[in-house]
Amino acid sequence: MKPSLSNSSPASRTRTLAAALLLAGAVSGCSMAPAYQRPAAPVADAFPAVQPSAGASGSAATAGATQTAAETGWRTFFPDGRLQQLITTALENNRDLRIAALRIEEARGAYRIQRADRLPTLNATLSESRSRAPGFANSSGQAQINERFDAGLGISAFELDFFGRVKSLSDSALASYLATEEARRAAQISLVSEVAKAYYTERAFAEQQTLAESTYDARKRTFELTKQRVEGGASSRLDLRSNEQQMETARAAALSLARQRAQASNALALLLGQTLPAGIATGGPAPTEDAQADAMSALTAGLPSDLLANRPDIRAAEQRLKAANANIGAARAAFFPRITLTSAIGSASRDFSGLFESGSSTWSFAPQLVLPIFDTGRNLANLDVSHARKNIAVADYEKTIQQAFREVADALAARSYLGEQVAAQRAVQDAQAERLRLLQLRFENGVASSLDVLDAQRELFTAEQALVQARLLRTTSAIDLYRALGGGLK
Repeated sequence: MKPSLSNSSPASRTRTLAAALLLAGAVSGCSMAPAYQRPAAPVADAFPAVQPSAGASGSAATAGATQTAAETGWRTFFPDGRLQQLITTALENNRDLRIAALRIEEARGAYRIQRADRLPTLNATLSESRSRAPGFANSSGQAQINERFDAGLGISAFELDFFGRVKSLSDSALASYLATEEARRAAQISLVSEVAKAYYTERAFAEQQTLAESTYDARKRTFELTKQRVEGGASSRLDLRSNEQQMETARAAALSLARQRAQASNALALLLGQTLPAGIATGGPAPTEDAQADAMSALTAGLPSDLLANRPDIRAAEQRLKAANANIGAARAAFFPRITLTSAIGSASRDFSGLFESGSSTWSFAPQLVLPIFDTGRNLANLDVSHARKNIAVADYEKTIQQAFREVADALAARSYLGEQVAAQRAVQDAQAERLRLLQLRFENGVASSLDVLDAQRELFTAEQALVQARLLRTTSAIDLYRALGGGLK
């Protein structure tokens, strides 16, 4: 006589169940997501060539540039020890970077949850039940208490992923997780550059404040000399008031720059995530010297295609595109039947001691097929939404590439001109300083008027302030190029 399934051994039933699950896993998981293709970069094959203006010799820093930004660690790019300490502190304490790291943990957890749905969940159960049946419900006419013990292993509602719905959702979750990881890297690059720019901006305000205070002292001395000449009848009171006005203007400028410096320090502290370390921004150079600025600018731009590998924000946008593409597969699979499997093996007995005795075994096998027939267009609408979201992700990816291209092109254009601009502005300052020196001598000898000296002081002050701004602009432009090319991770 052929043995029935109910009389088969527990080991045989376990092997049968395992074989069924392996077979289900083997035939399931075909993806209905479209084959992913990276969109073409909507930019030129090379960055625009910048021709130096008339009288400019071009930036010497670009000649012999061999090292890429991605290969240059930020400690190498920023040799200033104070700045290195600030960047290290910011990487440890900045709240935006901390939020980005926590979002990675969140996305990793979501991916692990989604990935777990691709495998069955095995649960062990142990239960006891008691029930009382009244006398009229049994043949003896006496009330009866029934007791039962159950133990077993079971799989509940495991979806056999024949059409790749679960796989597509898992792929989407993985891409979203990778996108958050790239977003954290992009946040680090941005933070490193922002801390450096805030530091050099604070240093520039400090230098400008010092220049304003020196100008105030010089104008005060001129005011005192003019006052003496007024008392001696050599100058008019109009000259005295003009001197006083210029002196107070310099004082007001110094106070304004002190305010801006304090605000720049506050901005730097916000990036650090804590108060500034004592003395960290009270000394050291103001905007970088020419030699250091040349070194900071000596980065090879490469090709626009290099940005796809070096810019985390572009990689993050592509991962979001991959996630949207995978979601189309899940939306397509919703039109097809879903098959779930619930099964269990175990034993049951009226006595706990008899749970695992011969003849106490139990099993159940309950596959379920759900076929969508009428859903008022819900699945079709979900598919339309998934296609729209993919198109949005494509546009976002292309926009990110275009923005990166523009940032690099702008920084390259600035590099081509700012070195010469700084040199020209320094020549203006030197000429104004010599003019003031000569007029000061003439004034002290009674040949020139105080108004001539005031005019020269004003012109020199303007030239000095403009030189500081030009040097700062060159420094921050080099930092922008470093960031735009993907530097700041190492």
